[in-house]
Order: sequence, then C-alpha cells, then structure tokens
Amino acid sequence: MSENPESTQRNITEPSIMSGFVELLPKEQMIMTRMTDIIKNTFESYGFIPLDTPVLEKADVLLAKSGGETAKQVYRFQKGDSDIAMRFDLTVPLARYVAQHYGELTFPFRRYHIGKVYRGEKPQKGRFREFYQCDIDIIGNGRLGIVNDAEIVSVIYSAFSALGQSGIVNMGDFVIMINNRRLMNGYFEYLGIDNTVEVLRSIDKIDKTGRESVRKELTGPVGIPEDKADSILDLIEISGSPKETVQRLKEMNIENDTFRQGLSELETVCGNIEFLGVDSDHFAVNLKIARGLDYYTGTVYETVLKDHPQLGSICSGGRYDELASNYTKQSLPGVGISIGLSRLFYQLNEIGALDFGGVSTPTKILFIPMADTVSYTLGKAAEFRRAGIASEVYLNDGKMSKKMSYADKLGIPYVAVIGSDETQSGRFRLKNMATGEQVEISCPDEAKKYLT
Repeated sequence: MSENPESTQRNITEPSIMSGFVELLPKEQMIMTRMTDIIKNTFESYGFIPLDTPVLEKADVLLAKSGGETAKQVYRFQKGDSDIAMRFDLTVPLARYVAQHYGELTFPFRRYHIGKVYRGEKPQKGRFREFYQCDIDIIGNGRLGIVNDAEIVSVIYSAFSALGQSGIVNMGDFVIMINNRRLMNGYFEYLGIDNTVEVLRSIDKIDKTGRESVRKELTGPVGIPEDKADSILDLIEISGSPKETVQRLKEMNIENDTFRQGLSELETVCGNIEFLGVDSDHFAVNLKIARGLDYYTGTVYETVLKDHPQLGSICSGGRYDELASNYTKQSLPGVGISIGLSRLFYQLNEIGALDFGGVSTPTKILFIPMADTVSYTLGKAAEFRRAGIASEVYLNDGKMSKKMSYADKLGIPYVAVIGSDETQSGRFRLKNMATGEQVEISCPDEAKKYLT
C-alpha cells in the first residue's frame, strides 16, 4: 500500500500551551469543578449575587489607578483604535461595574465572582499567568456596618468547612486570622511613627525571620528607635483567645482615637463571629497580619491550614473605605475576600490532599444497548436524567469487554446492559463496577437507593 502524498507532506505542529497557563486532565478537572461548585453554593447560601465582568476592559479604565509592578504585569494590546487590557484581578472590574451601574443596583450590593484573571508575571511553582479567583464583596452606599466584617468570616468558615466535608479535600483544620488596620495605624500614631508602610512590611516577616531579625530591620533601615521597636514587637506578639487579646489591648490604655476605633471594631467583629456560629477553634486575632499596605483600612483577614502553614494564606481580604474613587464621587465602602482557587488546587494537589477517587466523568450509570435496543435505551437514559441521575449511553460498536473497560477507565460506578429481555420486562440489572454486585431495578427511584 502506497502512502498518501498529502499525509507525508503535511506539517504537524507540536501541541503545547504557553508557560504559566494550565490545563487539567479529566479527573483533575472533575475535582476543580466540584471545589468551584462548593464555593459557589456557599456564596449563594449567604445571598451573594453572581457577577461576571468582561475579561477584556478598556485599558484607561482598568488601569486608572494601577502603577508600578501591577501595571508591568498587565496584558495590554491594541486592536484597531482600541487600547485593551486583560483584567488582572476581580476587584477593579467590580469598582468599574458598581460605579457604572450605581443607579441600577440595590445596596448593600453583595456580589460573588468566580473567574479567570491574567498577570504577565514570571511563572513559578504555584503561581500562574492565568488563574481562577473566587471573590465576594459587600459594598455599601455611603456607609457599611461593621457587622458585615464578621459575616465575611462566617462565609470563609462555611466554604472551607464544606470543602473539608466533601470527601475530595483532605486539608485538615484551618484557622481564619483577623486584625484591624486602624488599630495598628493608631498605635503607630501613638508612638509618633510616620513611615507605617515600611514598619508593616517589616513585621509581616516575623513568622519567617523571627523577632530579632525584624527588630534589627526596624532599628536599622527603617530607622525606628529601639524602645519603640520593642513596643511594636510586644504588641504584635500578644496572643490568646479573641476575648483575651481584646482585653489585653484594652488594658494598654492607648490614648489615640484611631487605635480606640480599631479596637472597638475588632471587639465588635469578634463578638459577632461567635453569634454566627463560627467554631472558636477556627478563628483567631493575629496582630502580625499586615496585608494590603495601602488598600485596606479596617478589618483584614488571612486563612491558613494548621497542618500546612508553609502554603501561606489560602484566602485573604479586608475592609476598604472607597471602592470606586477613580470612577465616581459616590462613597462606596466595602469588605471582601478572595480565594486563589487555581493556586489552592495546585498546592493541595502537591501535598496529596486531593482525593481523585479514579473518577473522570460525572456519569453515574452507563447504559449499554444490545442489538436493536438502542432506541429503547436512549429513552431509558433520558428518563434517568430527568430524575437527576447523570446517565450516558455507549453508542459505539465493539466487544462487551471494551465497553466495560470504558466504564472502568472513567470510573463510572454503575453499568446497565439493555437487551431484548430487558425491553420486554422493563427491568434490568444495575452492576456495581467496584464490587461486581448486581441488583434488578426498573426505575430511577429504585436506582437512587444504590447510587452513592
């Protein structure tokens, strides 16, 4: 047999994707999708409204405030006369959206957004150029009650509790740590310290480098007197239960209005977290949290896994005074958090905390028609789907062993072979692929007794 001239001359392009972008195999995508669904369902259970903004935005709008490293990482290009940028987070598009549709929204506006964002940073382990974020924010019109900050903790607690109870994520215990930026800024004011950003950057390293290393940095490059550096380090190392921490802060008798406001907010948030039913083992006051140096103005959050602290924060966020100051004169305070889902998935997979279970499809039952029973089998599968059971019909020719192998490779838990006897009696055997056990059924309600 001679070769086809066209096939020998055809150029084959090697299939590949760009560095920093990720594709998952079916079994991985199944877990990723289930994790997304759990988070989405949790958000909706608290009344958050879904939002999806365009991936592409007008560059001058998206980058109204961005500069420095952020601007360097933005994917930006020209198409005709349009200057276009790809969204690098979900918060800036939210700000634009709220300002643009201000008159059409009901406040407080509670939205969630699960979507991809793009950053042209150098790819490295666990950091990507395209990745999913899961955000929630509560936006007020003019003002936003501090109790909302406590509810955010409850949402985080519910989302990660649901992931842990799902059977697909074995991440162990987690703790939601909170702090208050007003409290910290007020303390710096009380000490007469102006370069608060540098101080916060330094104390943010204390868990990695230790107290003495941070002290040297504060008294050296940052230029803080030794007594004030010690006072700062003593403050951030206050620990205990939330009530104990708040009480110790009160006993310091700091004469500063900003500090007092921050402490009052912290106490209110902690008290309402308890009323919201968050397990006390899962939240703590941590005065070392210094995230969002220039952005957050009140409560800040970080969530870590107790058994895997090396993963760092798996969910973070906080309170901000003005969401959309670049787009409107309206005062729009808010509070929110973000879960870096792609990074979380990658990290959990790296430490072996994901249970794939050999399943690569949502199919629960594979129907295999014999001879001339295809039409009947298609109708039977449709009946099961209407009852909420994911069902698939094997429509290709081949030996029975090949068809069973198909189900086995995809991890389909049950198989039903439909022949002439089954079409006449209306009953068929449902085979458990894991145990080999077979039960005779006729309808979806009977099947639901066995499906897991």
